[in-house]
Amino acid sequence: RALATGVADLPGSPKVAWVRPLNRRLQALFGWGDTAAGASESTELEVIEHPLDQLRRHASLANPLLPPPARLFAPRRNSAGFNLHAGQAREVFLQELKEQLQRSWRATPLLAGDELEGPVQPLYGPWQRGRCLGGGVRASQNQARAAITHLAAAAPAWRQTPVEQRAQVLERLAELLEEQRAELVALCCLEAGKTIQDGLDEVREAVDFCRYYALQARELMQRRVLPGPVGEVNEHYYEGRGLVVCISPWNFPLAIFLGQVCAALVTGNVVLAKPAEQTPLIAARAVQLLFEAGLPPTALALLPGDGALLGEVFCADPRVAAVCFTGSSATARAINQRLAQREGALAALIAETGGQNALIADTTALPEQLVRDVIASAFTSAGQRCSALRVLCVPQPLAERVTALLRGAMAELRVGPPDRLDSDLGPLIDAAALQSLQGYLQQVQGRELSASPLAEGLDGFYLAPRLVEIDSLDQLGEEHFGPVLHLLRYRVDALDGLIDSLNALGYGLTLGVHSRNQSTIAHIEARARVGNLYVNRNQIGAVVGVQPFGGPGPRPVARTICAGSA
Repeated sequence: RALATGVADLPGSPKVAWVRPLNRRLQALFGWGDTAAGASESTELEVIEHPLDQLRRHASLANPLLPPPARLFAPRRNSAGFNLHAGQAREVFLQELKEQLQRSWRATPLLAGDELEGPVQPLYGPWQRGRCLGGGVRASQNQARAAITHLAAAAPAWRQTPVEQRAQVLERLAELLEEQRAELVALCCLEAGKTIQDGLDEVREAVDFCRYYALQARELMQRRVLPGPVGEVNEHYYEGRGLVVCISPWNFPLAIFLGQVCAALVTGNVVLAKPAEQTPLIAARAVQLLFEAGLPPTALALLPGDGALLGEVFCADPRVAAVCFTGSSATARAINQRLAQREGALAALIAETGGQNALIADTTALPEQLVRDVIASAFTSAGQRCSALRVLCVPQPLAERVTALLRGAMAELRVGPPDRLDSDLGPLIDAAALQSLQGYLQQVQGRELSASPLAEGLDGFYLAPRLVEIDSLDQLGEEHFGPVLHLLRYRVDALDGLIDSLNALGYGLTLGVHSRNQSTIAHIEARARVGNLYVNRNQIGAVVGVQPFGGPGPRPVARTICAGSA
């Protein structure tokens, strides 16, 4: 409009005569309006209309071709997101969070909804180490045996409960989790040392697990009639195995805890839940919400306590039909061996363990994009994710540029109390984790390329992110679960050998690829034996139902518990 008015002011330059050729060119290029010779002046002038004027004529600013966030994964409802950068909503949430951070909680063994007795011990988190978060009771072996007996007796009734009723419990739980978001984020922050954003993401993943497994169970557990001769009815269906023991980790104390438990419950199994020793308060609150959502207390027992002590009971009892475990590879192997040695029916073991996850960049990778994704993959959650990046493989021609950018990016990372919005990393989970990584860093002195700053006086198990150069994957040894990233330079003509060496590590959980060469991407995908392969993005934060998580293997593997194979 302003342009047309200005043209009209020029002597001998009629507005329409000047605008018409431009309009016709734009109409031909973009298909706007009527390109016929007889198009009206008003139609032609619309192409220089202010965009806001065009938008105001629409009933809604939403694009009807794009699903809204809640319907992104339809028919499953997506978990509600939260923008920590939105002023008013952020201030309301932060006030709620501040109040929750002052609370204390209690975690005790639960059997049929009743608390079991035992000595109450104070519970502390990985930061503000002098602050007691609440009290906890550790289950005994006798209580574990009693729980197994009780759950085995309750299994038939829960298995015969209609799948629709079981699924509705999970969907009600999802609503409760979102309603109690501030409290759950506070618990994740205090007990697990998670930053506020990590806590929000954790709650979202737990919500997604609930709705995903509810939807899957409705489809999976239906009876299906198979073809057969006249007069004969053949039906195929799944049912719960019986009693499932769920052993969850501390690094995702809400999401994985509920993911394991909900998958087992909705498919008709009774559950003995054993949370990580470091995070019993989060598990106890989640179980309370499960009961509030309508789960019969007889279908679930909660046994916080010593994993090795209670595991002796779980793994030896023939009434345990399956074990779902997330943790170290060594513990998974020990569980597998003990289950194999017991008498009775063979038990299923569904285990998700750690990984030596790598990212391969080639010479076409964009260094700035690569470094951004490396920082997120290696140091989010203080590197305490099984999917976290441990080895960055860069071609020799690109190595110096990437190393310089990494040093600069790491210098900007802020390690600090996880309840602060400006903290990029919180603490490690406990003293043992810190001592283990400090011991490793002493071994690699002289190969350290960079370290993020660490403020003095921090109260907790804090460790600054490190960048360590290695010459060979053989130097890795065991997985170092924390903010330690290894840099490996490789020759451009040695890509296949690098992939084969990564395959030989025996993990195969996640692999990142940064390249603008589609042939290289396809070649790595075909050769690498890995569960999840991420191209030109970070390699953490697998979304429920979108990026099935697991490995090793050439394709992703979903974590599921049912009467069929998992």
